Amino acid sequence: MKAMRKYIAIVDGFNYGLGRIMMYGIFVLMGILLWSSYNKTFASPQIWTLEMAQFVMVGYYILGGPYALQMGANVRMDLFYAELSPRKKAWTDCITVLFLFFYLGVLLWGGIESTMYSFKYGWERSPTAWRPYMWPVKVTMCIGIFLMLLQALSEFFKDILFLKSNEDTRDAL
Repeated sequence: MKAMRKYIAIVDGFNYGLGRIMMYGIFVLMGILLWSSYNKTFASPQIWTLEMAQFVMVGYYILGGPYALQMGANVRMDLFYAELSPRKKAWTDCITVLFLFFYLGVLLWGGIESTMYSFKYGWERSPTAWRPYMWPVKVTMCIGIFLMLLQALSEFFKDILFLKSNEDTRDAL
């Protein structure tokens, strides 16, 4: 129990801080897209802006995912879930998180394989005219998926603690 609480505190604290930082990534994305729009209208178009916006969006989305899961901002089938008692919600979450673990595990495995491919075969580059390296985006994706896996485990532990002691640790932060 004590180890679970410590794990929850560490993972939630880290993902909370990272999520709060990543919230400002939308301004970086907006700046890139504004620069792109300005250049397409008044100057010569820049070839890097659209792809860089996609890369920033990957970081914003994938590194902000654990924070969204922690805050309960993930999509659920609330048609049935909303009517359940807190204990039944915890049981439902304990069962459905197993599917999330499997999905994230497969996703992480594929991400690691893709990242290894990127490094193994001459530092893979994008096929566009700008030709940026792909490894930074792939590493970011692997880190984000791993953090999401850690956060899902934290949510699982919160549900277990709630079921064992009726202590709601899900809103600890």
